[in-house]
Amino acid sequence: MTEERTTPLRQRMIEDMCIRGMGEKAQQSHIRAIKDFAAFLKHSPDTATAEELRAYQLHMANAGVTPSTFNTRIVALRFFFGMTCGREDMKRFMQFRSEPRRLPVVFSVEEVSDILMAAPGPGLKYRAALSIAYGAGLRAAEVCNLKIGDIDSDRMLIHVEQGKGKKDRKVMLSPSLLDLLRTYWREARPQGWLFPGKPRINPISPRQLSRAFAEAKALAGVKKAATLYTLRHSFATHLLEADTDVRVIQVLLGHAKLSTTAQYTHVATKTIRNTVSPFEALSKLQGHSGPGHLQ
Repeated sequence: MTEERTTPLRQRMIEDMCIRGMGEKAQQSHIRAIKDFAAFLKHSPDTATAEELRAYQLHMANAGVTPSTFNTRIVALRFFFGMTCGREDMKRFMQFRSEPRRLPVVFSVEEVSDILMAAPGPGLKYRAALSIAYGAGLRAAEVCNLKIGDIDSDRMLIHVEQGKGKKDRKVMLSPSLLDLLRTYWREARPQGWLFPGKPRINPISPRQLSRAFAEAKALAGVKKAATLYTLRHSFATHLLEADTDVRVIQVLLGHAKLSTTAQYTHVATKTIRNTVSPFEALSKLQGHSGPGHLQ
């Protein structure tokens, strides 16, 4: 297999992304997007015209590219032309597509319990890892990258190092979760990484953890179309239903914007059910509930 040659243009874009402090996955996504644009153009993308940029966007729309992928490519193109090419004017010819907002799938507390208890063995490794994903609302990569020293039993906190956006944060450590982690530690005696992979000098991968979740979900008989990330959604929703301030949940999840956290208000069904309708005030004023009633 031959190695792909890095052109001076691509190298400059990589350097620009490094200057911006962009993560490796984001860099790879940007490079893929510009490669797709170049394949459409059949010439160097830095010489593209506004009309060619418009034609590319029309091509993506006609090809049925999802709004998410479409917007990801637009973000990459904006960076490429604005930062690497110094052609800020090209941004005027780029349009984002609106995405249909779908409510996140959420497990009930009982479903979470069934899934965690069905976590595959041997041992408690995956049950402990999935329990942290739910019990602290961590992303898959954040769970996998935990070290023994990140569990602060004195202050009952978990230290999340370099989460999304390369930000550190503290999350709660519940007594029950600590008990499970201690039982797991006595059983497995991990060193360094809390959940070591193979070889043990590396942590388990998010893919391994996702496979363990899928197996546990199937064994538990939970039919909802859900992923490992659903445990994080469920953590936030269950906190909201327990009357936790949404701004506290924002900090726990590591969201940059409150609006991102606020989506869980739409799926917190217990909170919605317990909210009193203003129609009740009308009934009290009228002194009755109307001419008839539902059987």
